[in-house]
Amino acid sequence: MIQKNLNDIAHIVSGEVSSPDSQTLFVKGVSIDSRTIKAGQLFIPIVRIDNGHNYVSNAVNNGAIASLWQKNHPNPPPNVPLIMVEDTFVALQTLAKAYRTELNAIVIGITGSNGKTTAKDMISSVLGNAYRVHKTQGNLNGQYGLPLTLLDATVDTEIFVLEMGISLPGEMERIANIARPDVVVVTMIGESHISNFGSRKSIAQEKLQIANHLTGDGAIIFNGDERLLEEGIQKFNLLESVKRIRFGLSESNDYMASSISATSDHTGFYLNGLFYRFPLIGTHNVNNALAAIAVAEHLGVTNENIQIGLLELELTGMRMEKSISNSGFAIINDAWNASPTSMKSAIETFQNLSEYNQKILVLGDMFELGENEVHFHLEIGRSIDPENVDYIFTIGKLAEHIALEAQPIFPQGHVRAFQQKAEVVKAVESVVKPNAVVLVKGSRGMRLEEVVEQLKSLDKFV
Repeated sequence: MIQKNLNDIAHIVSGEVSSPDSQTLFVKGVSIDSRTIKAGQLFIPIVRIDNGHNYVSNAVNNGAIASLWQKNHPNPPPNVPLIMVEDTFVALQTLAKAYRTELNAIVIGITGSNGKTTAKDMISSVLGNAYRVHKTQGNLNGQYGLPLTLLDATVDTEIFVLEMGISLPGEMERIANIARPDVVVVTMIGESHISNFGSRKSIAQEKLQIANHLTGDGAIIFNGDERLLEEGIQKFNLLESVKRIRFGLSESNDYMASSISATSDHTGFYLNGLFYRFPLIGTHNVNNALAAIAVAEHLGVTNENIQIGLLELELTGMRMEKSISNSGFAIINDAWNASPTSMKSAIETFQNLSEYNQKILVLGDMFELGENEVHFHLEIGRSIDPENVDYIFTIGKLAEHIALEAQPIFPQGHVRAFQQKAEVVKAVESVVKPNAVVLVKGSRGMRLEEVVEQLKSLDKFV
């Protein structure tokens, strides 16, 4: 983590120190949350929905050694060591950019509409046997999270594996300018946040702004089956020294998987005569594994370490995460987020599971889809195969359109729409059988992990 005295930090962020002890006050890390701040950290009050300046005293009481303070805010606390700055948000990003420059580490920046977190976990796992890796934790992948991720790294970090998420135009340019990646990975282009960008083409163009800050001897590793990425990268004025590496399922790619196999616990495939296997269901995750292999080979990791890294993969939660209820039926928790592309992929994977006698879908609203949001939900309803799914239970007003579209092709009573989570849990409980599997998926705002926890606690069959 960043460790500097107040004077040094003030110099980096063009601030003014209020404390006479600025030379001896030594900061060990930063935080923007007064509730979880640790002893010795610098508190950075951010002005968002709530005003972080209101919590500076709380932060100090909880262990903060000092705080930034935005000059246009009144009544700075008199007994707290402060660094006065023009904008605390800009200061956070400036401090992170400076710290990234100080560290002699390779930065891998991962973007894409879906698959960023899984790709991050896979890349970190295959590199972890050869390098000291620092990766994005949780959802710290955006305008605030990425700087915090960088500032939390130790000085001996050799490789950063950074998720780089955006939801508005202009955000990629800002965070890429901070991270300045040596290797860029673009997983895919979907419809996430399309209401803010207007089209998939615009999403691709915005994601590819990450390449503006790619170092000259680096590489851009991207989904070669996505036409928008291929076309977009061709238009970039990348240096000839930058490697362009394609992964995907078609023969035109540099990394192409073959003989894909899947069970309810693992997915495997062959690449150039070698077999790779990882403990995650979903053939769509093969692309993420291919990206991880491409990154690892670019950085000189052996095939053996890559195979071990994939097999020992530890995933961030709520990404096709399998658990067993107290009743004994299986639950697949994919409730972290949802877009039309990821929803279809998850359902397709679910439908292909052959080890279960009963399959139940619990699907929630997909948000931020713009004026076509109803159309996207109807599309999901049409895509579900009644031969491979027994029940569909939806939750939310938008997801109700999934149910309406699916009802005519399913037996009566096998597709139902609800607005309350407790109702969905009761519906599952009323029909679920031994050796069943339930997939739970919806957008982050639906918080469907609460449904998962309730399903886990079911301890008997009706």
